Amino acid sequence: MTRNPTSRPVSRRGLLTGGAVAAGGALTAVAAAERSGHRDGRPAEVALASAVGTSVEPFHGPRQSGVTTEPPAHASFVALTLRPETDRAALGRLLRLLTDDAARLTQGQPALADTEAELGLLPARLTVTFGFGPGLFRAAGVDDRRPPSVADLPSFRIDRLQPAWSGGDLLLQICADDALTVAHTQRVLLKDSRPFATVRWVQQGFRRGPGVEPGGHTQRNLFGQLDGTANPRPGTPADRAVWIADGPAWLRDSTTLVVRRISMNMETWDLLGRADRELAVGRRLDTGAPLTGTAEHDAPDFAATGPDGLTVIPDFSHLTRAHVTDDRLKILRRPYNYDAVPTAEGQADSGLIFTSYQADIARQFLPIQRRLADRDLLNEWTTPIGSAVFAIPPGCPPDGWIGEQVLG
Repeated sequence: MTRNPTSRPVSRRGLLTGGAVAAGGALTAVAAAERSGHRDGRPAEVALASAVGTSVEPFHGPRQSGVTTEPPAHASFVALTLRPETDRAALGRLLRLLTDDAARLTQGQPALADTEAELGLLPARLTVTFGFGPGLFRAAGVDDRRPPSVADLPSFRIDRLQPAWSGGDLLLQICADDALTVAHTQRVLLKDSRPFATVRWVQQGFRRGPGVEPGGHTQRNLFGQLDGTANPRPGTPADRAVWIADGPAWLRDSTTLVVRRISMNMETWDLLGRADRELAVGRRLDTGAPLTGTAEHDAPDFAATGPDGLTVIPDFSHLTRAHVTDDRLKILRRPYNYDAVPTAEGQADSGLIFTSYQADIARQFLPIQRRLADRDLLNEWTTPIGSAVFAIPPGCPPDGWIGEQVLG
């Protein structure tokens, strides 16, 4: 019997040298469809899947998705350390390969040589966002193209940073409304990264699932606090705060990312009464309204005083210390909760994967963080244990790849 040429396995060596991406992808997709008896590589059930499973976010474009995109329910942040022999040419091969994987999977298509093709058919608003740490620019010999603010953050007195959650040369931010989609995408990308990099850390987080609350609802963290109320408004204000609008090609339509792993002491937080919790936050926990207002987005009145003569919103509250009025100086918070295995005594290992996007870390993030480190009462119940910074390069057209402007 003559072997069907479409079932021939794709050469990984050929793929990594860039010679098989276009042709191999088509062959693999057809082969996956034939092996599983699916027309166009998709089972009949996919057509009946809910809108959540089949929803697609764009991958190609001048800016990467996963920044101002409405955050999906599940996320995995994967930081890689480049192998010593991974130079600029090797990085180009790696990023071409990972770009092709991400472009396919985000659109509900199996990745090239995907060994579990069925798991790639329901994207559930999957986004894959690439970040470049300071070490990547050095390894590629293009440190002059690194945004100046993408550098290790200064030490803050509240930090208790652990190497297990800090640093990284290349970040893969994988988000979707389905945890299985996230897990499969992570596995595909890590398999294809092995010749070039090792895993430094993985942080997995969650938010409320789709349909639980109306779209656009502000995220709650595990303290019950609304987190992200003060984000820049969508549209022009957010564009100015988040995206770099001028400069050379490798900077335009890029942004920067700060990832901070913040441990929450749930046991001592539990001992606080509601009034004390709200004084520490500066907002009402049920509505998110400032203590001087009635609705979440009411402007706080920091001068208002109560019958005791004290300001209604304390100077040490989180709201006061984090407050920014100029949209251009705000940061876009896009946090996820984490909840790891508790101790044998039932004590939680929980917290926040704090992520913020901004055009300039030094101009926007650092002033806020310095104020928080100096006097935020929430520091009594939170401890930063991880920290990393990344440049988020521009997006790419269908015939391009992420990082082409930086490395090309």
